[in-house]
Amino acid sequence: MKYDKGAVLLIAQLIVLSALFIVDWTYQPQGIVRGALFAVLFAVTVIHLYVRYRFTARLKSMAAALRRATQGNMNTRLLAGDDRHFDEVIFSINELIEQLAKVHVRTIRSEAARKSLLSNISHDIRTPLTSIIGYADALKDDIAASGEEKQRYLDILSRKTVALKELIDEIFELAKLDADEIPLKPETLDFAEIVRESVIGFLPKLKKYAIELKANIPEEACFIVADRVSVLRLVSNLIKNAVEHGKDGKVLGIELTEAAGRYQLLVWDRGSGISPEDLPRVFERMYRTDRARNPSAQGSGLGLAIAKALAEKHSGTLWAESEPGVKTTFGFAIPKRGAPSRD
Repeated sequence: MKYDKGAVLLIAQLIVLSALFIVDWTYQPQGIVRGALFAVLFAVTVIHLYVRYRFTARLKSMAAALRRATQGNMNTRLLAGDDRHFDEVIFSINELIEQLAKVHVRTIRSEAARKSLLSNISHDIRTPLTSIIGYADALKDDIAASGEEKQRYLDILSRKTVALKELIDEIFELAKLDADEIPLKPETLDFAEIVRESVIGFLPKLKKYAIELKANIPEEACFIVADRVSVLRLVSNLIKNAVEHGKDGKVLGIELTEAAGRYQLLVWDRGSGISPEDLPRVFERMYRTDRARNPSAQGSGLGLAIAKALAEKHSGTLWAESEPGVKTTFGFAIPKRGAPSRD
């Protein structure tokens, strides 16, 4: 059993003072002043012992509260008293518990998101694999009755394989972004040129789906400092999302403007749109709004999550607005930079 050494010494001091007071009063009754001093010293010792007891009790209470907090009771808070120095410690501890509670909540959410992500990834990998195995077995067993049917099976196998590879690539890219393993190489870039380059890459798809392009991209350079590959991927993801989910609207809009020291890219379509309940979740991983937009659309549900992560790494912002059946817009804003200096 552990004892409070300070309290033990105070009790011993009190006993000695009591003995001295009794002896002094018994054998020297004429020492009134001396006796009064002993009485004062005795009283001070008693008060000191009481203060010590309160101090120890308060420390034990704080330790118990901290144990409750570390055991998961994040509602625990310490009560301040009339001791300024103690109160400063208590306020700091309460702030620490509050931060711990926030971390605890984030951990729970992260764990739930991780389980959901793994479940969705498992489903999305298993589905194309099942189709690939099925069509491969059909070709192996000569189920296809004609050369045209065999070619159709091969086309399906090719599409499923490409989709599976894209999904796996996006999973690895998102994992690298989370682990901060994608090295960024910032350089001065012309944002307008990057947008034009991204749009050109989608011209065949626009032609295939008979989508009208309405582009408003400045002729003059729009300088930013960013990683070229990352910004290209971000812009391409936004355009791909608009084409895949909004192609039934037959219009793709691309607008690049400048406002408040930032360049703002708007990618919009006139597809079926995103419902109000889906809109806040469009940037979540593996979350699809196909029910609200295009039921036949395919996608991993990771493209917008990757775009958001890349935007944040460039101190940019990404947002979505939608009026179902009228217009759906995804916006990306990034700080502008001055023109590069010429040596």
